Amino acid sequence: VIAATLVLAPHSAFASATGSSLISRAHKIAVRHSTGLARDLRVAFGGILVSEPQSNSAQKAYCVSPSSTNDSSLPTSSSTTLADGHVSPSTTKSAAPTASVSSSPWKPVSTYSGSTFFNGWSFYTAADPTHGTVQYLSQSDAQNAGLVDINSAGNAIMRVDTTPTVSTNRNSVRITTDLIFTEGLVVLDAVHMPTGCATWPAFWTNGPNWPAGGEIDIVEGVNNYTNNQATIHTSDGCSLPTSDATQLDITGTVVGGTNCAADQTNNEGCGVRSNYNYTFGSGFNHISGGVYAMLWQNSGIQVYFFPRGSIPSDITAGAPQPQSWSTPMASWPSTDCNMASHFYNHSVIFDTTLCGDWAGTAWNGTGVPGQSESCAQLTGYSSCSDFVLNSGASFAEAYWEISSVNIYQ
Repeated sequence: VIAATLVLAPHSAFASATGSSLISRAHKIAVRHSTGLARDLRVAFGGILVSEPQSNSAQKAYCVSPSSTNDSSLPTSSSTTLADGHVSPSTTKSAAPTASVSSSPWKPVSTYSGSTFFNGWSFYTAADPTHGTVQYLSQSDAQNAGLVDINSAGNAIMRVDTTPTVSTNRNSVRITTDLIFTEGLVVLDAVHMPTGCATWPAFWTNGPNWPAGGEIDIVEGVNNYTNNQATIHTSDGCSLPTSDATQLDITGTVVGGTNCAADQTNNEGCGVRSNYNYTFGSGFNHISGGVYAMLWQNSGIQVYFFPRGSIPSDITAGAPQPQSWSTPMASWPSTDCNMASHFYNHSVIFDTTLCGDWAGTAWNGTGVPGQSESCAQLTGYSSCSDFVLNSGASFAEAYWEISSVNIYQ
């Protein structure tokens, strides 16, 4: 789904805790993380131990190159078809019971929101590994170019440059958390995501020595797609036990097969597409977005989506209770995939590339939800790259607006 060269930075400092609460937390984490007591204690005591700086290491990763079909994550009791053809989810669905923060087994490890949202992220500036017509800017350059800021609502904005014409690559933003973690719960609250021909936005996590450390694509799609695709990419020996959605207990549809090994699937991995056209792109933006949650445990990985107005109260309260949530959009159980050996030491990534290995190759394609006409037909450009270089105004909707990202363990 997205090729990426990831620079891993040192751990963020965690909030300090005292005596007995630290011991209790360490025990809980050690039980959950059976793959390494030392690593678990490091996470648990992160608030009082300062990590030694790690040397930066470059790692390649490639996100899936999709096939076709649909999916989502939150089936609702009713829906409304809007004038533009999007289906608006019902907002009458009752939320999960309110939970206090102390009642949740999941404790915050890192929170990104408000005026300090960009603290704890590294800005990637190397060439795009997915061969996009894009140049990623440093934080200072992105700020000076007006591509990143905090808006009046207190939300983080990451834009694609809209200069009318550019000679080589169009400027964009890609950021990676300094935090590195194994297993956990990642919760994204987004109001808007990039959309439009040539765009390829993604929100994902990635490990070292791709694909050895694994990749989890939480939000991803290209061009005018309206249905999100979540995908995992692994080393050899990881697969879905079935492609049957009922047996997997998911609301999505498996696309591209059950083998998740990158080198055996032309880097595609095993993806699940939402069946709801408000989970990505213009459909997502039309409902003011919502919450994506990725739950990663030794028993498997799940991706959930909750539209705005149907977000469980435990998430809003900062006390997530995944066991009470509705059916996930996507799930990869550990049945035929050892999670501990295929996924470890991940960072979280946002990026918006242009054209490249997916959006570029899908330029003439149709049939995927949201893409009834090809981008070549819609834009009049036979080449994705030519469109990017000469149509800056077309990228007015190519921006992320993020309320928060929360990582729990």
